[in-house]
Amino acid sequence: MKVIFIKDLKKQGRINDVKEVSDGYATNFLIKNGYAVKYTKTSKDILDKDIDNKKKENEKQLEYATKLKNDLEKLDLKFKVSANNGRVFGSISSKQISDELNKLGYKVDKKMISIDSSLSSLGGHQVDVNLHKDVKAKLNVYLVEK
Repeated sequence: MKVIFIKDLKKQGRINDVKEVSDGYATNFLIKNGYAVKYTKTSKDILDKDIDNKKKENEKQLEYATKLKNDLEKLDLKFKVSANNGRVFGSISSKQISDELNKLGYKVDKKMISIDSSLSSLGGHQVDVNLHKDVKAKLNVYLVEK
């Protein structure tokens, strides 16, 4: 029996895979537990429509991420911090950077920001922002003494 996977199943199939499996396995396990649906003309049409919708959504996200990347790379974030002899008390976290970007109108989650080394010294630092699986932005962050 041919089935279309609607959920990932380890070592069996991924979402939207079409596979030929035994009738008993398909009806008693895959379909019963919601991992797959029987392959029919209707289910194939639904699968094709779903793939097209996901492709269009991905293109929209990529376009938005590219636009956001261009805006972020022009931006310089400045944080006023307490310091002694060039050493900052504490450090700047991805949460603080995310909050500052959100105040400026850019919707960036703290999980999207990756900091290689801690931001605990005065001066300029570059931080990576993962906007999409194909788009990364370099954000300039400056720590300035109060």
